[in-house]
Amino acid sequence: MTFLASVLRGINMINRTVGSVFAWLSVAIVIVCFWVVVERYIFSSTRLWMQDLYVWLNGAMFTTVAGFALLREDHVRVDIFYRPATARAKAIADLIGTTVFLLPFTIVVFVYSLEFVRRSWRYAENSANIGGMPDLYILKSFILVFAVLVGIQGVAMAIRSVLVLAGRGDLVPAPYRFEPRTE
Repeated sequence: MTFLASVLRGINMINRTVGSVFAWLSVAIVIVCFWVVVERYIFSSTRLWMQDLYVWLNGAMFTTVAGFALLREDHVRVDIFYRPATARAKAIADLIGTTVFLLPFTIVVFVYSLEFVRRSWRYAENSANIGGMPDLYILKSFILVFAVLVGIQGVAMAIRSVLVLAGRGDLVPAPYRFEPRTE
């Protein structure tokens, strides 16, 4: 059980680190978007690659922070039933939801996106817009990153549930236990 707790802590650390780093892209998105507007309305010019850039940064940010959001339990769920449930009921719900829905979803996304991303890399795909951003294949690779980060966080959720159901909830790191959230 301590091995599972170590895996849980490791996965949480990965998603916490990636999420904390990539969340800063939101600042870059605002700056680039602001500059595009300034160029268009004050200088009456525009650079298409800059318009592509803030959309691409947005895509990169949201795909990489999805696992972090799952770690923080920021995804939508039916809280009317989940919030008042016991730790055991939450663990059962999470274990079923993770194994039946979340992990198969991430596997499907990864498998079906793999050839899509490979093809993009083979062609060294760029923006479809003339004068747009180069290297679109890098952005498309974030689909695989999304599937991996959400998938491993799903594994962490399943491990947390197993630890709670085995009576070893004490091995779950404090901020990620099944306790009422205070906000």
